Amino acid sequence: MMNETVNNTGMKRLFKAYETLVTRRNEKIPEANGWYQRYRYPVITAEHTPVFWRYDLDPATNPFMMERIGVNAAFNAGAIRLNGRFLLVVRVEGHDRKSFFAVAESPNGIDNFRFWDYPLTLPETDDPDINVYDMRLVQHEDGWIYGLFCTERRDSNAPEYDQSAAVADCGIARTKDLLTWERLPDLDSGGSQQRNVVLHPEFIEGRYALYTRPQDGFIDSGTGGGIGWALVDSMEQAKVTDEKILDPKVYHTIREVKNGQGPAPLKTAEGWIHLAHGVRNTAAGLRYVLYMFMSALDDPAKVICRPAGYFMAPEGGERVGDVSNVLFSNGWIATPEGEVFIYYASSDTRMHVATSTLDRLVDYCRNTPEDGLRSYASVQTRNELIARNMEFMKAAGWNDIGGEK
Repeated sequence: MMNETVNNTGMKRLFKAYETLVTRRNEKIPEANGWYQRYRYPVITAEHTPVFWRYDLDPATNPFMMERIGVNAAFNAGAIRLNGRFLLVVRVEGHDRKSFFAVAESPNGIDNFRFWDYPLTLPETDDPDINVYDMRLVQHEDGWIYGLFCTERRDSNAPEYDQSAAVADCGIARTKDLLTWERLPDLDSGGSQQRNVVLHPEFIEGRYALYTRPQDGFIDSGTGGGIGWALVDSMEQAKVTDEKILDPKVYHTIREVKNGQGPAPLKTAEGWIHLAHGVRNTAAGLRYVLYMFMSALDDPAKVICRPAGYFMAPEGGERVGDVSNVLFSNGWIATPEGEVFIYYASSDTRMHVATSTLDRLVDYCRNTPEDGLRSYASVQTRNELIARNMEFMKAAGWNDIGGEK
C-alpha cells in the first residue's frame, strides 16, 4: 500500500493526520437520562476513508498532490460482530453522489475504526443499480449473513426532462464473511416502493420474516401506513404476498410523516426490542429521530410496548450536515454480556456510537408511558409521575426537591 512515493513531505503529512484521526481515543459525554451513553467523537467520517482511496500517491502522475477521487460522507452503517470484531458496513458517498459499501473494523466498537483496503464489490442484477445504500446486516439462523439495502434506479416512466424521478426497491445479497457476496433477485414487493426492509433473524412458522415500509413514491410514503410485516418462503426469490402494518404512522407524533425499522430487533427474555426512525414535518423541514418499541417474544409482529416520544434526537453538531436535523440508525450490536452498541448517523454525514445494555433498553420499553395522543392525556401522565414522586419525597423525609433531609 505505502510505497516509496509516499515519502515526500506532503504525503507524510496526509498519512500522519489520518493515523492521528483513526487512533484517537473516544470519550464519554456525561448523560442525564440513563438510557444510553453518548461519545464525544464520531466513529466514522469521510476523513476516515484511507488516503489511498482518495489520492494518487505517485508524484509522476500527481505532481501537485491533489485529491483525485473525493469522499463526501460516510454514514448509515449496518453492524455485526464476527470473531470478536466490531464491523460496520458503511454507506460511503463520493463527490459524484454515488454511494457504495465499505467495511470498517474496530477492536472495541467505540474508536479505532479502520476501513478494509478495498470497498465491497457488490454484484449487479440484470437491471443495474444506479445507487445502493443503507444496508441492514442480519446473521440469520439459516447460516447466511444477509445484507438488505436500498437499490435506486431512475423511474423509467418519467419524462426525459425529469432527471430526478427515482424508484426504490429492496436489494438482497448474502455472504459468510463480508468478503464474497452473492447477489439475489430484488424483493418483489407487489408494486410498492421499499427503502427500509429488514430481515428478522429467525424463522417464523418456517418462513423468512421481513419488516417492510411500503410507500407510494420515492420520497413520500403516501398511503404506506408505517412499518410492515410480511412472511416470504425464500430469500432466493423473495416475494411479498401478504403484508400488514405493525407500527403505523400517527398524527402529531414523531412518526406522523413516515417511519421505518432501523436494524433487526434484538432478542431478550421479555420480548424483541426494536429501534426505528420516525419523521415529522417542521417549519425548517423534515426532522428524523430514533424511537423504540417492543414486540412479543413468540410473535414479533405483535407490539407489546410503545414508549412515547423519541429515544434519541440530533444534538449539537449532529444537527448539521448534508441533510440537517436527522438521526438514522440501521445497525446495532448486542454482546453476549448484554452490552449494546448503537450505531447512528447524523445529518447524512457521519457515524456515531452510543452504548447501553439490554436490561436498560428493556426497562425503557417496559416502563416509559405510552403516548396518550392528546395534550390533556400527556399532562395527566406527567401529573401521575409528579404525584408519586411527591409521596415518595414526603415518605423519605425530603424537605425539598434538592433531596436534603
